[in-house]
Amino acid sequence: MPDNILSQRESRRYRKQIMIPEIGTEGQEKLKKASVLVVGAGGLGCPVLQYLVAAGVGRIGLAEFDMVSEENLQRQILYGSNDVGKLKSIIARDRLEHLNSLVSLQVFNLKIDASNILSVIRDFNVIVDATDNLETRYIISDSCVILDKPMVHGAIYKFEGQVSVFNHLGGPTYRCYNPQNRKENTRNPAPSDVGILGVLPGITGTYMANETIKIITGIGKVLSGKVLLFNIKENSFYIISVRNVPENHKIKEVGKINKV
Repeated sequence: MPDNILSQRESRRYRKQIMIPEIGTEGQEKLKKASVLVVGAGGLGCPVLQYLVAAGVGRIGLAEFDMVSEENLQRQILYGSNDVGKLKSIIARDRLEHLNSLVSLQVFNLKIDASNILSVIRDFNVIVDATDNLETRYIISDSCVILDKPMVHGAIYKFEGQVSVFNHLGGPTYRCYNPQNRKENTRNPAPSDVGILGVLPGITGTYMANETIKIITGIGKVLSGKVLLFNIKENSFYIISVRNVPENHKIKEVGKINKV
């Protein structure tokens, strides 16, 4: 491997990040060598993808199967009016390549489920859950446990956001934070039903990108075993602790519901 992992162009482009002592050239090289899969390119996925691409993460996967809808444009900022009815995955890839051609982008134009997730996430270092339904979150969490990968999680509701990191260095999993039982409904209220302020996913997604960068570079305190809860209407911020449940680290089958 050459001594200078960063090209002259990369050194120029990321100079402001490299100037930060905690990042430096070593941290930027870690970003370049890293791979991140973002599941979902909606309200949360858009800012996550933009900031990870801009930061210089070397390889980024994008898993998304949906089409661009006009009613989502107030928060899904990778898309415009002319993109309505087109595949999010393709539009997002093209916009992100325009943002930073130095990053490698891999598109998975499919719906993530228990049958395909292990093969999709296997070759990525960090998995970002930018989805909007509980069923998929359990599937992502279980697969991260099976393959021993950190899961960066975010969720939003009206004015409220939350961010956490699960399964990081033996820390709690998503099931530790949100246990699933056989009787519960795993479908979230849709934004179309409850409404959402467009800037909220932007704020939440930026926090998610920040946690991803911290995991890769090894700087700061990662939100492992902690959930950051905030309300942008009231300007309130809280951090709660999550108890680590050993049984949740013994999962061998994706999507299997724990007994309660």
